[in-house]
Amino acid sequence: MPAPPPRSARPAADRGARPGGVPADLADVWTVITGMYEGYTAGDRDRIDAFLDPEATIWDSATPELICGRAELNRVRDARPTSDDGPAETGLTAYGQVVDVFGDLAVARYWLRVDFRAAPSELARNTAVLRRAQPEGHWLVVHLHEDIQ
Repeated sequence: MPAPPPRSARPAADRGARPGGVPADLADVWTVITGMYEGYTAGDRDRIDAFLDPEATIWDSATPELICGRAELNRVRDARPTSDDGPAETGLTAYGQVVDVFGDLAVARYWLRVDFRAAPSELARNTAVLRRAQPEGHWLVVHLHEDIQ
């Protein structure tokens, strides 16, 4: 498994610009991230979309343009190669997370390893920005940025 480079930034001890967060919020944010990828590996768009704000923006590693909203995301999804057209993915693993919560806004930075049946694994650096939806209080991804390493 490819390993990420060592962490270069740690949460600030004085709770300044890097506040960390209460354990329940940090866990909830990470559950959104991992749940989104579990939906992807299951091929369940509705499950993925349950974690995305309908107007979320995405810098997808395989798409040069900024994806703006669900309609554009669905167009990108529909144009992706099928497992018969490209290397078959065998798993996704999100790890190495650094999550900070700023009131009703959260920022998650993490690594995503993509494993393939007949190709080497890829590593992607990811940053997700989430907002706490009101009045329900659950977290939704409003922006996702992928960067293949």
